Amino acid sequence: MSTVPDNDKQSSRASYADGPRLLADIGATHARFALETAPGVLRQTAVLRCDAFSGIVPLLNAYLNEHGGERIAHAAFAMANPISGDLVRMTNRDWQFSTDEVRRTMGWSTLLIVNDFTALAMALPGLQAGDVLQVGGGKPAPHAVAGVLGAGTGLGVSGVIPTADGFITLGSEGGHVNFAPADEREFAILQYAWREWPHVSNERILSGPGMELVYRALAERNGVQATAPARTAAEIVSCALEENDTLCLEVLECFAGMLGGAAANLAVTLGAFGGIFIGGGIVPRIAQWFATSPFRARFEAKGRFTDYLAQIPTYVIMTPNPALRGVSTILSEHLRGRSGANTLMERVQHLQHELSPAEQRVASLVLEHPRKVLSEPIAEIARLADVSQPTVIRFCRSLGFQGLAEFKLKFAGSLTGSIPVRHSQVRMSDSTHDLSAKVIDNTVSAILKFRDGLDVHAIDRAIELLRRANKVEFYAMGNARVVALDGQHKFFRFRIPTTAHGDAHLFQLAAELLQPGDVVVAISTAGQAPELLSAVDAARAAGASVIAITSSKSALAKKANVCLAVDHTEDSTTFLSMISRILQLLLIDIMAVGISLGDQAGENGDIEKRRLLISHLDV
Repeated sequence: MSTVPDNDKQSSRASYADGPRLLADIGATHARFALETAPGVLRQTAVLRCDAFSGIVPLLNAYLNEHGGERIAHAAFAMANPISGDLVRMTNRDWQFSTDEVRRTMGWSTLLIVNDFTALAMALPGLQAGDVLQVGGGKPAPHAVAGVLGAGTGLGVSGVIPTADGFITLGSEGGHVNFAPADEREFAILQYAWREWPHVSNERILSGPGMELVYRALAERNGVQATAPARTAAEIVSCALEENDTLCLEVLECFAGMLGGAAANLAVTLGAFGGIFIGGGIVPRIAQWFATSPFRARFEAKGRFTDYLAQIPTYVIMTPNPALRGVSTILSEHLRGRSGANTLMERVQHLQHELSPAEQRVASLVLEHPRKVLSEPIAEIARLADVSQPTVIRFCRSLGFQGLAEFKLKFAGSLTGSIPVRHSQVRMSDSTHDLSAKVIDNTVSAILKFRDGLDVHAIDRAIELLRRANKVEFYAMGNARVVALDGQHKFFRFRIPTTAHGDAHLFQLAAELLQPGDVVVAISTAGQAPELLSAVDAARAAGASVIAITSSKSALAKKANVCLAVDHTEDSTTFLSMISRILQLLLIDIMAVGISLGDQAGENGDIEKRRLLISHLDV
């Protein structure tokens, strides 16, 4: 393991409240790590050789054992291969793993994995003049698209597109476009490559292995005996720049020219007036020579489009570990979105001054009363904003949506968790979309709030009581009877004698027959029913234990041995307790899975496994 100096820029910034974030750039050969303690502040930067480890978890443990003193909650990795779905298969290494399984194994709340050039593209907007070396002329246009490519083990390609509220990166595999020779020498290289592959991509030529192929091809073309064993890319560069070897210099010049052609193709494809940036493992190491190489001349050699390309600047990225900066930005945006920072709200604020006066009134209503906009039909939104209904539609289209329904779907998702949850009233005039949005939005918000407030220690105690119970009886009335029946069905599968009582007249009789070692699970939203409270008193008097699923401040909670709190407030005089019922069912599921894990681990089940499961429950 090698360590490089920490980034002390802006070290006066406050640390993250939830601890440092783990960032990594994992390639085929090396893995680069850092702990981000505050925005832009990287500590404990280190480089590990991947060959030394059998998989990603041993690699992570090796770094954290050396540098990870504090608990890690959030992590993000850039990896040199396509990322699609949960399963990651590394292209140039025989590692494969489930992203979510790694997250659970490490005990993290968040793990993001992105393509390394997606991360590098996201780093571009934050690069300063001292982070890059400009090659040739051109001046970047403000708020314009930028492209990035880089040669290493392969050829990475991506781009970054500015939007009203941030940046969008391209998940590109542009390194695999067909290699296009520009002269007879490059055509000879292509013909040489065709002997090995029917399809020759830019990556086959413009990479470390590609440089070695170019060396062999030019040696044959020039009638020169190539060295044996064949030179590596590092040896070719060294012989060219340090020994002035004629063949190696030709290889390097040819490589730079072909990279200039690929960069020009990327520039005209993207319209990259924000510039083309060169990263990867090869060019930054030879940057001073590269600045005077054939790269820029070839970049501008585009016939009728020479003047077009002359305006676009080209840069070599010189700052160390730029992908870590990009992956830091991606993780920060993800966490802001999850914790309630609202990019759509910011977008409305940003664009408000560009709207017509009538549309600005709709924007003001959205910013000041977001939940009202979600819960009301278009006629009421128009009335509250003092505009016509077509103006509401025009406002939505100004933000890029087809209409109000699409805007509400996006807006509901972006508001999750950011505003205290309340029950939106369903009106007779609501469309199917409106009533669906109200139910789903309130439910998702409540579940996320419930997850963040779970008392894991209380759940541990409840699971232990249930695992050791001689028998379990569920007491519930009204809407909660569905929850009791669900618990009866689940716990009976664990060979625990289980009964559910939903008749208030039977509670007292059943409770008086209990014995020490028995457990009652009493379920009630309000926790005030006299029949239920009397039965709990009788159960406790008989020596049984009581688990209450109820409000933490209720009379039932005070009488129970363990209270699993559900403190969601609903107007039960008007509505059924829909969300409270869902939260109660979730607690039944958590306990059932906890019992199952305990059974699999044996009599001395691993409490930490249950705690991990509950802490990271996906709902």
